Amino acid sequence: MIFKVFYQESKKEVPVREKTQSIYVEGESERDVRLKLAEKPFNIEFITVLEGQFLEFEKQSEDFKVLEIE
Repeated sequence: MIFKVFYQESKKEVPVREKTQSIYVEGESERDVRLKLAEKPFNIEFITVLEGQFLEFEKQSEDFKVLEIE
C-alpha cells in the first residue's frame, strides 16, 4: 500500500501548518511506515492510506514519488 505522510522537518520545533510537508511511502501498515521513518528527524503529524481515486489523484501531481525504504 502507499501512504501519504504529513510531517515537519524537525522534531524540535513546534508544528506550523504552513511548514507541513508530505512524502509518499510504500508499506504494509501505518506502523510499518512509522518504523521505516523512525531514523529520520521528522515530526510526523498524520499518515493516511492512498487507495482508489485518492491514489489516482495524487499520481497526477508532478511531486508524486514513492520512497522505497527498507
